[in-house]
Amino acid sequence: MSLILCIDTAQTEAGIYLGENGRMLDFSANSLQQDHASWIHVAIQDLFERQGKKLKDLSAVAVVEGPGSYTGLRVGMATAKGLCYALGIPLITENTLKAMAAGFLFQEKEFLAKISANTNANNFLLAPMIDARRMEVFTAVYNLNLDVELIPQPLVLSPNSYTEFLNEIKIFFFGSGSIKWKNICNHSNANFVATSMSGDALVSLCNEKFLKNEFAILTYSEPVYLKEFYIHHK
Repeated sequence: MSLILCIDTAQTEAGIYLGENGRMLDFSANSLQQDHASWIHVAIQDLFERQGKKLKDLSAVAVVEGPGSYTGLRVGMATAKGLCYALGIPLITENTLKAMAAGFLFQEKEFLAKISANTNANNFLLAPMIDARRMEVFTAVYNLNLDVELIPQPLVLSPNSYTEFLNEIKIFFFGSGSIKWKNICNHSNANFVATSMSGDALVSLCNEKFLKNEFAILTYSEPVYLKEFYIHHK
């Protein structure tokens, strides 16, 4: 049996999700990015009170590690690590872009089923995109099994972005960064879908890691900023 608190403060809207055995029990959300730090601890307390649970009942804490808002990532990681240290339980981390891709698959089940009925479901890729200001995004490309086709990275968009994939296969683009990409992309294999982070999908992903004992090293876990790494190594 697993009871996992999942924390996501990576983007504009933050969410905390309480999952039991891979199923979401309850959640709270905050849409004011500047208030994530003051909101999160009260929200966690309220969430557990609503469900009649205690923090000591937790099996693990999971956190969306990045990329995303620098401040938001620090808030989420600090909160998750603090709970893990205090309770003596493991930490689970998940990449923001993979969580977005999993959310797309969860929310678009009927849409994908209709498409798959007419063609091979393997003929599609998923490209979550997070706005990183100007013409830059954080992005990755996944297949429908959530295997990585393009590792998470910062990308300065141009009309030729993703060409190596788009010339061969259809891609679904989504997330905050896809809006400006849509304005310059004219490729027939590019598909744009409005979707959002799914707490159900995040809970499921983190529970899978829990069952496989795929835990982060608590002492050394840090937010995955991507852009800082890119800047120092260009």
